[in-house]
Amino acid sequence: MDAHDPHSSFIKTPQQLVVVILLSFLVPVLGITLLVQLVLSRPGADPGAMTSDAISARLQPVAKLELGAPAATPGSRSGEEIVKATCATCHQAGVAKAPKLGGKNEWAAPIKQGLNALVQSVIKGKGVMLPRAGDTSLTDEEIRRAVIHMANLAGAGFKVPAAPAQAQKTAAAADGKAVYDKVCVACHQVSVAGSPKLADKAAWAPRIKTGTDALVQSVIKGKGAMLPKAGNPALSEGEIRAAVEFMVSQSK
Repeated sequence: MDAHDPHSSFIKTPQQLVVVILLSFLVPVLGITLLVQLVLSRPGADPGAMTSDAISARLQPVAKLELGAPAATPGSRSGEEIVKATCATCHQAGVAKAPKLGGKNEWAAPIKQGLNALVQSVIKGKGVMLPRAGDTSLTDEEIRRAVIHMANLAGAGFKVPAAPAQAQKTAAAADGKAVYDKVCVACHQVSVAGSPKLADKAAWAPRIKTGTDALVQSVIKGKGAMLPKAGNPALSEGEIRAAVEFMVSQSK
């Protein structure tokens, strides 16, 4: 009797080879089909889960980039807006020895040069700062507003120019009540830490006499237990003014 060869193939004929090839295709397909049927037969399974639309939806990226509202028109931006969008990149952390926002000691020498000199240094560029702070869309007047805003944060006291037309529209459109409901209500609803309660005429009377501008500045700078910008640095001056005007209107 011949010895059994462990390496010999069980395929002896061409017909057997054809059968093996067919099974190598049919078995995986049959297994996938049975698996899909098993999933879809489970309680609560969505019959439309395997449709082309459903599969396409599941293959969509987990996040999408959506562009927000268009930027303000050049020439209409306020100093604060420009500082946040452009200047803060370096002046927030003092990159390349740029004087930090609010740093009185760092700004003392530049302020002594005068407003016009500061504005020209931004227009022309200085040190590593590119001309117009690297934003060629900035107008001379916008640069002036931004310089005044930064210098005044450090105690310069430069006269703030009138708000541009677009900024005035934005401030007028701001919903003072919405800002109050979101930020101010926490203290002014129940008079926390001596803050004047909304609609309390007696408490608001002496404050109203100081004028709206003074009230707005007290919120921006902070007063007593109230932090600057009521503890919300994202508030714009227009939003703060709208909230102040709302509270005043309710307390006259």
